[in-house]
Amino acid sequence: MDKFEKLFAEYPWTLSDEAVKEAAADILAKHFDENNHVEVWKSCLHSIDLTTLNGEDTTEKVEKMAQAVNEFEDHFPEIPNVAAMCVYPALVQTAADTLTEPIGIAAVAAGFPASQTFIEIKVAESAMAVAAGATEIDIVISIGKFLEGNYQEVFDEISEVKAAIQDAHLKVILETGALKTAENIYKASILAMAAGADFIKTSTGKVPVNATPEATYVMCQAIKAWKDKTGEKVCYKPAGGVSTTAEAVQHYTLVKEILGEEWLNNESFRFGASRLANNLLTSITGNEVKYF
Repeated sequence: MDKFEKLFAEYPWTLSDEAVKEAAADILAKHFDENNHVEVWKSCLHSIDLTTLNGEDTTEKVEKMAQAVNEFEDHFPEIPNVAAMCVYPALVQTAADTLTEPIGIAAVAAGFPASQTFIEIKVAESAMAVAAGATEIDIVISIGKFLEGNYQEVFDEISEVKAAIQDAHLKVILETGALKTAENIYKASILAMAAGADFIKTSTGKVPVNATPEATYVMCQAIKAWKDKTGEKVCYKPAGGVSTTAEAVQHYTLVKEILGEEWLNNESFRFGASRLANNLLTSITGNEVKYF
């Protein structure tokens, strides 16, 4: 038995995909309504990594987004600001130069979104993003290597990036839609946490299936098991496909019921989203908002 077989044996997964679907649905049936109110909507907004990850992104677009963050309190004095901005590495400097609000600057790196490049490039790109001003780095696991059982290389890549970015937070994206099964999602979660992830994150938003309630259920169970056994708290970020207020409340409810109140803050729980912010503002204010 190699070290990864031992690792997975320490964190066994026993639920079928159908059982996961039923368990997530049961939590939401019991607890969604109690969380679907304005204070939770505000909390969800305060946990957003405001994201733009398009090939046509420009310095002007990122400057405009950062300026909207800077002026947010002037427009919405009773509502907390977003947690961070998330951009491509080449636009980190623009975000850092424009932002005056004390929020995080996240960069996707290491060959995002496919993670199909050399480890040397993954490490260098991540370190360069931090040098440009990123305080958080979001990387994707090598999905192909994971699916073929090459856990050592997946582990090593995460560990090397973690070492290269020093004090910046590392969010490890599992691309749950590509992993397909609950067991794969659980094993990838455990592997990422063992390798040093500060956050585990569902998705890139670049594949057909992104953050789902089922993925959140599985990943939160992995975080809980890891905390119970090691005492280490790992944070959680659903991303991709979370665009409506109801979808945000679903993920919030699952995190609350599985992990508890300790995770319900923007240091421990984030959303990766672009459209969600305006939809939450619309729900909070009762008027259609297109601010961001």
